[in-house]
Amino acid sequence: MIQLLTAIAAVFVFLMVILFHEFGHFIIAKAVGIKVNEFSIGMGPKIFQREKGETKYSVRALPIGGYVSMEGEDENSNDPRSFNKVPAISRIAVVVAGATMNFILAILVLSIVSFNIGMPTTTVLETLEGSPAENVGIKNGDVILNINDKHIRNWDSIVNEINNSNPDEDMKVTVLRNGDTKDFILRPEISKDNRVIIGIVPTSQKSFISSIKGGFQKTGSMLMLMFDFIKMVFRGKVSTKDLSGPVGVIYTIGEAAKYGFTNILYLMGFISINLGFFNLLPLPALDGSRIVFLFLEIVRGKAIDPEKEGFIHFVGFILLILLMLTVTYSDIIRFNILRR
Repeated sequence: MIQLLTAIAAVFVFLMVILFHEFGHFIIAKAVGIKVNEFSIGMGPKIFQREKGETKYSVRALPIGGYVSMEGEDENSNDPRSFNKVPAISRIAVVVAGATMNFILAILVLSIVSFNIGMPTTTVLETLEGSPAENVGIKNGDVILNINDKHIRNWDSIVNEINNSNPDEDMKVTVLRNGDTKDFILRPEISKDNRVIIGIVPTSQKSFISSIKGGFQKTGSMLMLMFDFIKMVFRGKVSTKDLSGPVGVIYTIGEAAKYGFTNILYLMGFISINLGFFNLLPLPALDGSRIVFLFLEIVRGKAIDPEKEGFIHFVGFILLILLMLTVTYSDIIRFNILRR
């Protein structure tokens, strides 16, 4: 039963993330006048196809994504509406649209998550028994205004200020209580999971507006994690053990599925942001690399030799496949999949 749940959840997540990505390419290609030969849901053998106008819409047997086939994208074409015949700026828009749709999907699903769990506010619901906050007199109903004289905008900024504080130094917390401001000096403590905490639980708010704001905030926070990850790569602090391939992602989706649909949506948002972000990196075989070549075309006034560009993308693709195989092997060892 667990295996079936994992399979259904994994198919749902991968299908949605990749379909949104490909739909971005599709809709902008249509908008800028590129001829789209086929838009496919799924991969592999065709089980249904309907032609509308110049485009074939297909459903294929393997529900693991989809693709967009544009005229002249991977082959020479004399059609004036082929991919390589439209202005470079239009092609850039088409390429960027895939990642853009991934970010939009993330905002949508994380807004739903925010509505389901409620958005934490800056108002204290309760203080934990024996915590630093309780010991100094912070009470339910207090509104956190400042931490160490830094203005608090939302719950995330509370978490960030506490996490970035020194647990060996006193912390100043300013609250609003019954119209008056009060200052409390406390010493934070380290939790069992090695987080710096002061022991407050926030009230939560469920509304359409707060949920949309939550979707944007969560998306922004996850994007910052991506940039932090890149910094760690350049500092040599990342190994294959820190990466996950398809096997690791499916395993994680299965674990999330055990705890309900909201957890699946949260993970979908995270995966969608990952796909969008890394696709825009200027690495051969990724969308980011194609964007670099298109900008070079604008600067030079003519396109790079297609054979040279194709060779660079091919080498990049081989390297990505090798990395994926290495990461997949690491996933299998890490999760003891072969022993199950």
